[in-house]
Amino acid sequence: MLKLGLTGGIGSGKSTASKFFKALGAYVFDADREAKSLLDKNSTLQQDLISEFGTDILDADNNINNKKLGRIALQDENHQIQLNAIVHPYLFEVLYARFEKIAKNDKHPVFIVDGALIFESGLDQHLDYTIVVTSLLKFRMERALKKQTLTRDEIMKRIELQWTDDEKVYMADFEMKNNGTENELKQQVEELLKKLA
Repeated sequence: MLKLGLTGGIGSGKSTASKFFKALGAYVFDADREAKSLLDKNSTLQQDLISEFGTDILDADNNINNKKLGRIALQDENHQIQLNAIVHPYLFEVLYARFEKIAKNDKHPVFIVDGALIFESGLDQHLDYTIVVTSLLKFRMERALKKQTLTRDEIMKRIELQWTDDEKVYMADFEMKNNGTENELKQQVEELLKKLA
């Protein structure tokens, strides 16, 4: 079973592409969702994060508050690197176990890791191919604002902390340009799956 990495900056349409891959029979490992689940459930990881970032990341019930953690951990590149260095080993463990399980089932043509930091984390070295979804800044901003979870300033800060599209395209095996309709993106997903599966 092929292991593919699917990445793209905030608002690029990566999650939409992921949804299309899933609809076409791919198994999708959503790295962001899995990381959030680990933050909620893994007490060792929680302790590691509190040791690194202090009790400011906790809510009134002494649980990690994702918004507070995001505000502290994503304030600059150094804090982001520290956050990733703590979370990624736990996440990779879950990822490799899941891949083994899904490969044994033999029900899916490909296993896709949907993650914002495929290259930054070095995960691309463990995958067969990598795909980057790119989009013009105006479309990215529009999509990210539509979710109503971040302000324009917060979105720009995240964009500045992430690798540029050009850097990702240089590293990736395939690029999907997402400046048109969802249907056009879906066609690109279909064509790529035909080529690979």
